[in-house]
Order: sequence, then C-alpha cells, then structure tokens
Amino acid sequence: MPEFPPELKNFVDDAGRLTQWPSKQKLQLAAMPVFAQGIPAGRHFTEREINELLNQCHTFGDAALLRRSLCDLGYLERTRDGREYWRTTHDTPLEA
Repeated sequence: MPEFPPELKNFVDDAGRLTQWPSKQKLQLAAMPVFAQGIPAGRHFTEREINELLNQCHTFGDAALLRRSLCDLGYLERTRDGREYWRTTHDTPLEA
C-alpha cells in the first residue's frame, strides 16, 4: 500500500490507512495520489472492485466520496453508465 504524505500523519493509523477525511481541501488533495496509486493501471474495474481497492487504504467508510473525487480530479475515468472504471495516466491532479 502506498504511503500517505507526512502532512497527513495525524489522519493515518498504524496500518497506514486514512482514518478520517480531512476537512481542509489541501490535505484532501494530498491524499488523492495515494488512493490513485492503490488502483492498478492498465485494466478496467467494476464499481465494487474500485470500492474494495479504496477500502484497503481507509477506515472511514466512504469509498463513494473517494471514487467521485478521483474521477473529478482526473485520476479515474469511468464509462457513462458507471459500470467500468480505470486509472488514468495522470500523475498529478487536474486543475480543480
């Protein structure tokens, strides 16, 4: 599992998972590349599979928030009907 940056240390448990969603947008944006790195590139996933991958990196129980944020920031793309998701080749987020 990729490591969260030091500025998120107060939000990370001993297993390296994010325990709560930070209220500051700057910290939220710092967390997103870690979630993106936890999704293997080069294949398509169902929503359920994406949720399972995201749930390995956090304990606060809102994979939908993370999935939508990853799509909004350009780390993930999905089919129009939401049946398939895949990681993009973006290493950095798109301008919000």
